[in-house]
Amino acid sequence: MSQSPLTPLSPALGATEARLPPTAPQPGDTLYRRGSLGAKALAVLRSAWRAIASNRKVAAGTGVIAFFALVALLGPLIIHQDPLKYTLTLNASPSAAHWLGTNQGGQDVFSQLVIGTRSSVFWAFLTGMLVVLISITVGLVGGYMGGAVDDALSLLTNVFLVIPSLPLAIVAVQYFNRSTITIAIVVALTNWPWGARVLRAQTLSMRSREFVTAARASGEKTWRIIFAEIFPNEISIVAANFVTTTIQVLLAVAGLEFLGFGDTNTISWGIMLNQAYSSGALLTGSWWWFAPPGLCIALLGAGLALLNFGIDEVADPRLRVRRRPALLARKKLEAA
Repeated sequence: MSQSPLTPLSPALGATEARLPPTAPQPGDTLYRRGSLGAKALAVLRSAWRAIASNRKVAAGTGVIAFFALVALLGPLIIHQDPLKYTLTLNASPSAAHWLGTNQGGQDVFSQLVIGTRSSVFWAFLTGMLVVLISITVGLVGGYMGGAVDDALSLLTNVFLVIPSLPLAIVAVQYFNRSTITIAIVVALTNWPWGARVLRAQTLSMRSREFVTAARASGEKTWRIIFAEIFPNEISIVAANFVTTTIQVLLAVAGLEFLGFGDTNTISWGIMLNQAYSSGALLTGSWWWFAPPGLCIALLGAGLALLNFGIDEVADPRLRVRRRPALLARKKLEAA
């Protein structure tokens, strides 16, 4: 009796088929897409960790920023005195009771410094992130889309590029209200065009490359090509833009608050400097009042600058300092 074509396969053939490797996921598969995105994110994190560990400037800058971030987060757990409470211990020098002394109103300077760290660091990083988000959106979309979209976004960028930041911030604070959020919004609106122009130029050179053409031919969506294919190759530019913008925001907010355009009901490094100057701390020699906030601004700015220089060295191999073993040996002989 002949076997029917519908007869199941033999056990041996079924076992052989079971041992065959599974079909590889195709580029159009959803799981393949998610896995590739996760793998790319993990690869970016690993490369960032290697960059931090290998570059001294990046490590030093990251350490300084992490220190101020921890102080901002854990500040209320460190202090045990109300920074706004007036006492009878007026203009006292540093002691065990008051680590950084008191100001003219008897308020503890150390408590104000710790609480002021939260405000200054929060607004600096928040505004820096806002600037980077606007720059990424405008620069990448305009550079990839081209045509009328690129022309409109380029016109918008050029308009905001010529708006002066400091005079506009002064006018906005006087017209609306004396708050840090007003200063941060003005600084964010006037600082994003620089990063957007750099990202647009980089995107224009990358949109015609092979991996972008392959992604477009495979039917990938436009937003995924922009933010999943092109954007990971511009991480170093975005990071440098974020660090530079954060420095500018930190100095701009502190400078405007020092000039008297900030909210005196809040505590920040700029407000502390303004109160110290208006109360004559320089004339009375109360260094513990104005030196700590000024030193914190300088240290945080230096940490951000070191991080920025380190990112440039990691992104551009020509900036890396390579010490040859022969040169080091010759220096050791000369020193001996």
